[in-house]
Amino acid sequence: MQKKVAIPIWKNKKALPVLLQSMFVILIAALGIFLITNAIEGLRQIGIKLGFDFFNSTASFSIDDKLIAYTPRDSYGRALLVGLLNTVKVGAIGIVISAVIGLFIGIGRLSDNWLIKKLTGGYVELIRNTPLLIQIFFLYFAVLLPLPRIEKNINIYNLFYFSNRGTAIPWFTAKPSFGVWLVFLAVGIILAIILWRVMLKKQVESGKARYPFIWSIGSIVLMLLAAYLLTSGLPVGISIPRIKGVLFEGGYVISSEFAAILLGLIIYHSAFIAEIVRAGIMAVPKGQIEAAKALGLKKGTIMRLVILPQASRIIIPSATSQFLNLFKNSTLAIAVGYTDLFSIGNTIINQTGRAIEIMILMALVYLIVSLAISLFMNYFNKHFQLVER
Repeated sequence: MQKKVAIPIWKNKKALPVLLQSMFVILIAALGIFLITNAIEGLRQIGIKLGFDFFNSTASFSIDDKLIAYTPRDSYGRALLVGLLNTVKVGAIGIVISAVIGLFIGIGRLSDNWLIKKLTGGYVELIRNTPLLIQIFFLYFAVLLPLPRIEKNINIYNLFYFSNRGTAIPWFTAKPSFGVWLVFLAVGIILAIILWRVMLKKQVESGKARYPFIWSIGSIVLMLLAAYLLTSGLPVGISIPRIKGVLFEGGYVISSEFAAILLGLIIYHSAFIAEIVRAGIMAVPKGQIEAAKALGLKKGTIMRLVILPQASRIIIPSATSQFLNLFKNSTLAIAVGYTDLFSIGNTIINQTGRAIEIMILMALVYLIVSLAISLFMNYFNKHFQLVER
């Protein structure tokens, strides 16, 4: 009987990859432990201990732009919450508006109209080849700050006020019946989804038009009408801005800092999204478009029902990267003094010296929000993917 020869571990194709990967993991873990212990020892020598107990200490600094109540007497934890909400506000509004603008500019780049094609092409080339920070600085220092002082403001019909302190616009104020309207609206949306699916199924089975869209909209309208009859009024009122001394009163005030970072992000990322949209549209087979034209469909109908549904499968994955970049680029708000999470975290570091804790917290927040955006867009992308049989 032939004796089995043992294979050396450095020649074993099964064991060697596992061994090398294990060594790499151990090396990374050892490096991480070394860095952490070194940081803890360095902090101990200057009298600072790691921990998040300072979150309950008084912040002692003001925040002008805020979505929830906050005063300098509140804690660092609440200040960070204000900053987080400001960051989410910039990111959410920026993603929605940049997606819409990028869609129209991308379509415009393929327009048969010479003027529209050149204007959208020039917009994309100019914006994409200019650093984002330069654009934000230009908007803030060359466009918004040079606006007149609040005493000499520019106003439109005493409804919209423009000054270097910000822009005041009419805004909605919630009434006590607002909660009731929300419940009825939620029920209306659920009914709309159910009716859409039922009527669409009947339309496919019978081959006759069942108008699922009209049924869906009708259910929402009926629920809102019921809410109106129950509460005897609308859920919101209108607050008109006014100037009192050197401050705005009423309405909603958009600070120059918020406007600069938001406009900068929208303008910059909409140019990249426009190119993604253009590439997606151009990837649709020409035979699909020619077939739609042969059926006598109008250009708008072809774009809406034939081109965009197919192009979306290419657009969505690349657009997701732009949405993530937009959210992460919101940290540039610190350059114009907008109080987002990064700016407030930097202020807390200067006051407390707790740099490691704040940086860990900010990294986790941006990681969680980025993963949430990715999960939503992946679900959206899965819905539009081709189903193979």
